[in-house]
Amino acid sequence: MHESCGVFGIYAPGMDVARLTFFALFALQHRGQESSGIASSDGDNIRVHIGMGLVSHAFNESDLSCLTGHIAIGHNRYSTTGSSSSINAQPIVTNSNGRTIALAHNGNITNSRLLQSELCERGHDFYSSTDSEVIANLILSSPNLEWEEKIKYAAQRLQGAYSLTVMVEDKLIGIRDPMGVRPLCLGKINGGWVIASESCALDHIGAQFLREIEPGEIVIIDRDGLRSFHMKEGKEALCIFEYIYFARPDSILRDRLLYPVRQAMGALLAQEYPVEADMVMGVPDSANAAGIGYAQASGIPYCEGLLKNRYVGRTFIQPDQRLRDIDVQLKFNPLSRMIAGKRLVVIDDSIVRGTTTPRVVNLLKKAGAKEVHIRICAPPIRHPCFLGVDMATKGELIAARKSILEIKEHLGVDSLGYLSLESLIKSTGLPRNIFCLACFTGDYPIPVQMEMDKLALETNTREAPGVVSG
Repeated sequence: MHESCGVFGIYAPGMDVARLTFFALFALQHRGQESSGIASSDGDNIRVHIGMGLVSHAFNESDLSCLTGHIAIGHNRYSTTGSSSSINAQPIVTNSNGRTIALAHNGNITNSRLLQSELCERGHDFYSSTDSEVIANLILSSPNLEWEEKIKYAAQRLQGAYSLTVMVEDKLIGIRDPMGVRPLCLGKINGGWVIASESCALDHIGAQFLREIEPGEIVIIDRDGLRSFHMKEGKEALCIFEYIYFARPDSILRDRLLYPVRQAMGALLAQEYPVEADMVMGVPDSANAAGIGYAQASGIPYCEGLLKNRYVGRTFIQPDQRLRDIDVQLKFNPLSRMIAGKRLVVIDDSIVRGTTTPRVVNLLKKAGAKEVHIRICAPPIRHPCFLGVDMATKGELIAARKSILEIKEHLGVDSLGYLSLESLIKSTGLPRNIFCLACFTGDYPIPVQMEMDKLALETNTREAPGVVSG
């Protein structure tokens, strides 16, 4: 399961907005590790710096000092449309008819190929293969003069998931699609305003969390303050995997801190799939809270059976096959003296292709585990995502091809239990009808192209003239 993306925006006269954006992107690093970028504006000119890899790799002091102004937006990318390359890094900055826009996007536009073709016919050039550049050009293509009307115009054509931070010369704009698939929140800092994918980014820079931006809401921030309006209404479809895996456990979604939600997932797993065992452990870090919940509900002691090497992150340099085969050993180290001879309950957030879990199981058994019982915080994933998660094709999803018994044999475990959909919803404390559950049920909130290609927009791009700057 790969992350979506992280977006951030700040309007704060008198503050070092580029540096604050840098630290906010650090807090959102879990949402994307392929590239990172910041664009800033002083009210007249927009400047941008982007780099491949982690936030710490993409910027230095000199880069930040050049990003002057009182408005900034930032982006951490994991590619869902377009290849992983510098030309596709965000924020996207583009121009048309004397107007300039910078845009950072989390989500996936399902009709992007059609829109790109239409825009090309109308004279718009594309230098990346991202749906984010399609959004930016669609906004610019509006005949309306006011940005508010331009965004409304674009919203009428866009289909899919989009949480956006947008910057024009003198304004910061936050946009969340009518389904609210991806999160977006609003905060204040020393008289200024901030917008972020998750509330944890606000915490890291000392901003006050105010509220979530609502599905279908657009907020515009400028020298006159904040104003808000709503575009077309839609069926709410918040991605359930924000609760299971994507968002940090210290973030707030729908007025709920995610840490106790994940503990509840573990506790409900203990009710649905009890087992005699000596120790409960979570696969770090995403399943730690659920592991603690399982231990508390079952009365089985909790222990960290695997330690994670926190300096092993994703890289845009692809390892060879030999290194792929040992990537679990690079990421995790078992505490052999703690788990040898023990019957283990191992909690994990999900099983997608079924390639990583057998390696974790093998690592634990080599360390001397007597039994390994796997418990998963999500139901079986049988359908791909087309709304901003680079998950897998249907043919790659192990639960689409195998029964649970066959998956158990494939993993080489003593027992396997998936949390039921009913218990997953119960753990959130929220109604079922606000979530997108398509990866479990196949019931998508909007029509999707079942064979949509991640690289579908590559063919209409031109050679880039260089990074746009003010």
